Amino acid sequence: MPPPLLQRSLAAVWHPCTQMKHHETLPLVPIIGGEGAWLITEGGQRLLDGISSWWVNLFGHCNPRINAALRHQLDQLEHVLLAGFTHPPVVELSERLSALTGGALGHAFYASDGASATEIALKMSFHAWRNQGFSQKNRFLCLEGGYHGETIGALGVTDVALFKTAYAPLTRQAVTVPSPDARRAAPGESAAEVARRAARALEAQLQAENGRVAAFILEPLVQGAAGMVMYDPEYLRQARMLCDSYQAHLICDEIAVGYGRTGTFFAHEQAGIRPDLLCLSKGISGGYLPLSVVLCREEIFRAFYDNDTRRGFLHSHSYTGNPLACRAALATLDIFEEEDVLTSNRARAAQLGRLLDKTFSGHKAVRHLRQRGMIAAFDVEGAASDFSRRFFSAALEAGALLRPIGNTVYFMPPYVMDEPALHKLVAAAATALDKALG
Repeated sequence: MPPPLLQRSLAAVWHPCTQMKHHETLPLVPIIGGEGAWLITEGGQRLLDGISSWWVNLFGHCNPRINAALRHQLDQLEHVLLAGFTHPPVVELSERLSALTGGALGHAFYASDGASATEIALKMSFHAWRNQGFSQKNRFLCLEGGYHGETIGALGVTDVALFKTAYAPLTRQAVTVPSPDARRAAPGESAAEVARRAARALEAQLQAENGRVAAFILEPLVQGAAGMVMYDPEYLRQARMLCDSYQAHLICDEIAVGYGRTGTFFAHEQAGIRPDLLCLSKGISGGYLPLSVVLCREEIFRAFYDNDTRRGFLHSHSYTGNPLACRAALATLDIFEEEDVLTSNRARAAQLGRLLDKTFSGHKAVRHLRQRGMIAAFDVEGAASDFSRRFFSAALEAGALLRPIGNTVYFMPPYVMDEPALHKLVAAAATALDKALG
């Protein structure tokens, strides 16, 4: 018999965002199956997927509707290059995504992952300004604590030290502006007032850059890798107004927070605005296949429309707009539309909120219990440096996949998790917290 899956993986696979030496004491978790909100290990243990497998799996593992759509597409077309060719799934997906923005963002450019979408949006913004005669507009602004991916260009607008410091000599660092983090409220100050205060700092930076800013990129409402930092929609309204005033593009990175995760289909809708460029990935294919897209306004698309190839948008990869991934994305949209997912998510989010409040609001180590739609989090005071690994291991023992960011415990369950499973997830978190704190 071959050695167990985890031994083979350690020998052959270099795992992402991982210090491989840690696996000498923290074993890999060998997964051989999935069913709804559950993952099944090689040893037969069932784990509740409390983080949607890195925020991608919206409608459960092995979802019958998405499975059926992929089987059908396999008999039609698996892949064709998108340079000079097209196919039905990519056209239909582009049309439907545009319709979800009310037609404001009418052009879709595809890639494979979130970092690539960030790269595309940055390049698209810079090149559009250059094509219009504003080559000096080549700087970017980003939020303190913002995360937009780990490729070289994306790291330039990422402000998470763990990711950016090692590769700083390779990057062109953006200018960072203060986060509107609602936890920074002074006594008596509202989250909206924190947002307006942060917006004043944004305006000061736009003034200081004096027409050199191509775009401002942010994660609407929730900054994920910063530790589920949550802020008031007022900041998005202010950012939209300021970008218009100073002629800079507004890029909304909804890779993690789009597709219903914050309560509306797109997070920016809660501010009543539209960005100039919108990045989507993660949940776009229901967690099935690598896919990302950048949606842009007509004015940006028109800046590239020319007989000169050098004025075209110069970006590509071999699997752009892959038919299988697009078909999974279409099946995901079908589920949203036909099963009224946003309405059912409101009830599910309320259940989760009540359970978390009942379980953790009085805990002596818990601070800043917070929620935005189907994202909930709290910070742990007095946690040791290895808290996240200790909590992760303890949660697995209790039957749940929960993976803290530093001292922040967060929940991003799939949209199919029912009330009994939510009870089990929160109970597992409570057990893991007490064990991790010793």
